[in-house]
Amino acid sequence: MSEAVIPEYTAVIAGKQVPTTRWIDVLDPSNARPFARVARCGAAEVQSAVQAARHTYETVWRFTTPVERSRICHRIADGLRAEREELARLETLDTGKPLGQARVDADIAARYFDFYANAVEALGGDTIQQQPGRLAFTLREPYGVCGHIIPWNYPLQIAARTVAPALAAGNCCVLKPAEDAPLTSLRLADIVEQAGLPPGALNVVPGLGEEAGAALSAHPDVDRLAFTGSREVGEAVMAAAARNIVPVTLELGGKSPHLVLPDFDAARAVPQIVESITEHAGQNCSAGSRLLVHRSVHDELVAALAEEFRSLRIGPGLDDPDLGPLISARQRDRVLGHLADGRRTTEVVVGGGVPRGDLYDEGFYVEPTILDRVTPDHRVFNEEIFGPVLCVSVFDTLDEAVALAEHTTYGLAAGIWTSDVTTAHWLAQRLRAGQVFVNNYSAAGGVELPFGGYRRSGIGVEKGLEALREYTRCKTVAIHAQISS
Repeated sequence: MSEAVIPEYTAVIAGKQVPTTRWIDVLDPSNARPFARVARCGAAEVQSAVQAARHTYETVWRFTTPVERSRICHRIADGLRAEREELARLETLDTGKPLGQARVDADIAARYFDFYANAVEALGGDTIQQQPGRLAFTLREPYGVCGHIIPWNYPLQIAARTVAPALAAGNCCVLKPAEDAPLTSLRLADIVEQAGLPPGALNVVPGLGEEAGAALSAHPDVDRLAFTGSREVGEAVMAAAARNIVPVTLELGGKSPHLVLPDFDAARAVPQIVESITEHAGQNCSAGSRLLVHRSVHDELVAALAEEFRSLRIGPGLDDPDLGPLISARQRDRVLGHLADGRRTTEVVVGGGVPRGDLYDEGFYVEPTILDRVTPDHRVFNEEIFGPVLCVSVFDTLDEAVALAEHTTYGLAAGIWTSDVTTAHWLAQRLRAGQVFVNNYSAAGGVELPFGGYRRSGIGVEKGLEALREYTRCKTVAIHAQISS
């Protein structure tokens, strides 16, 4: 019997697939086996992609009306919905996430294009009052060519999150997906072409971060950059952008806390706390990875969470379990290293290692874990683990709760669980986080909710109307009427 042919995916530049002789194997995280190969692009392909984006911007896209851009974005959304099952399957094979979660990602990707299709028709400037005979107003204009470097954990969602407002605002894009999970970004390139987006308006160049990603972030003809990923790589992207005086949006992760007060609603809180740290095996920048709980309800809450953790089904993403594998052996080993530290310094309530059984021998699995009695001097309290690990700490006063929440260098999201509205307002105003959820927790929130980090979690804002403004420049026009008598 002949071996199955592994499909190959190349870069898409100016609407065409680009031949290559360099490849990267894409592994299925559930069994560590290659199931596809993707082009390994470098500086030459990035150069071609930027040139294609510039040409399309200068000749076509910048002159396309907001109404027509809106129509095309709506058709892209329709195309994403039509391809929902195939996109979800590719996303699951790429990332290991449960199939049901991948379907939600496809739905949300479509929502981004619909949202910005609607919003761009209302985008406009302001008039500024001056003395009689003078008129001043502002215009919102696209930057031109935007570079987008996205991560492997939510590739389809984040591609849509960053590309949709850029295209709607009138920019052309070069998208560099993560080498671990590039396939849905390449499928997106096909969908936008079928929707009528001009060739060159969206170019996709897969490859290694240190090659394609570095070339894109340092390219002198890129007018704006967006990056989601690690703080270390974000610093390098920002330094490269600074050399070209290019604005950049950075989303660099978090160590987001839940603050649970004695009057919390357990029926509502427990499932959302569990979901916030186990969705996509905890590989979520705004995962609720720290649980700060009042001492009086600590035992009750931890027992309820442990019961939920023990009931979670773990397995290959295509089987649609509660929890799939991590993305790679590298990421699994990183999480296991944190768990080894946790076993030495904290109390392991549940989990703490690799699940047992033949099913888990080849993939990159880690048990959902609760570490209790975690204090601010512990490594697991401060560092982003990016795995299904919930770190529990206790407090006695609200001031202590805020101090614990603010102890890390991150500030992406936070959850507050209390029935006291006054206390909730007080806490929300004191937490340095881009998103604060009260009696709910939705990692990264909805499409309409602006999303950006405080402190080391990043700069700039994605999502909501704020993102559309971020992808436009403000130009002021001042007119002095010359009236002859």
